[in-house]
Amino acid sequence: MTGAIGQAAAEVAARGESARREAPDAVNEAMIRHWLEAMGDTNAVYAERGLAPPAMTQVWTMYGLRGERPADDPLGAMTAILDEAGYTSVVATNCEQTYHRYLRVGERVSVTSRLADVAGPKRTALGEGWFVTTLSTWYVGDEPVAEMMFRVLKFRPSVRPSGGDVLRPVVSRDTEFFWEGTAQRELRIQRCGACHTLRHPPGPACPECGALKPEYIVASGEGEVYSYVVHHHPPVPGKELPFVVALAELPEGVRILAELRDVPAKDVRVGLPVRISFDRIDEELALPVWRPR
Repeated sequence: MTGAIGQAAAEVAARGESARREAPDAVNEAMIRHWLEAMGDTNAVYAERGLAPPAMTQVWTMYGLRGERPADDPLGAMTAILDEAGYTSVVATNCEQTYHRYLRVGERVSVTSRLADVAGPKRTALGEGWFVTTLSTWYVGDEPVAEMMFRVLKFRPSVRPSGGDVLRPVVSRDTEFFWEGTAQRELRIQRCGACHTLRHPPGPACPECGALKPEYIVASGEGEVYSYVVHHHPPVPGKELPFVVALAELPEGVRILAELRDVPAKDVRVGLPVRISFDRIDEELALPVWRPR
């Protein structure tokens, strides 16, 4: 790994582990209850024994919407370096977590991280990018209770001249029916050919029965805003900042994410009625967008 990014990554790695950062709150029943409800986990053992689900480990030390990363945070440091170099987009995050024991209500955890590897530049279908890998360890006192390897691809979006200045979706065997549908101004939802369960985003196997018999239906195209974000940064090819991205719930029972147009950000609200529209990019691609109805 050479060049300015390689040198900067070596400097960040040489700093070693960050200082331990303590969770703002102790492990508590209220947060556990919210997590279990969101995940649909009905296992009573957590409440009965005062335990937290292992997968919640990272939750206790998250920065929050307005939290500022400390200067010695390796992921924050590499993100800033790559953003400055034009690698502003993120895809393909993955992590591997190891749990040594359950966390108990009342315990307060702390976390430390280090930069393990920066690999690149790599050529991908989305554009040139760098894989950033960090290793984090959570503690209760001086006892390590969990570890996590986290990897993210930071990339510079490539632009296809035929499609103008837009970030094009990656089309796979599982999703090609969806994009063929948008090109025909249809909002297609995957349906299991065995049990008829609807799902979005598409995938190879039914999450309910495991069957490998994907079909699709054409949705009505109407829905209501279930959640939304106003995107301010980083820059996105073909978009003027800020813009709104909305997750809309359809009467068919699935939720679909798309840009919300023709509504000032200050006027967007949960429950806003919307209708799907299609933004024609070229002969091959039409992007779905929500508009108020």
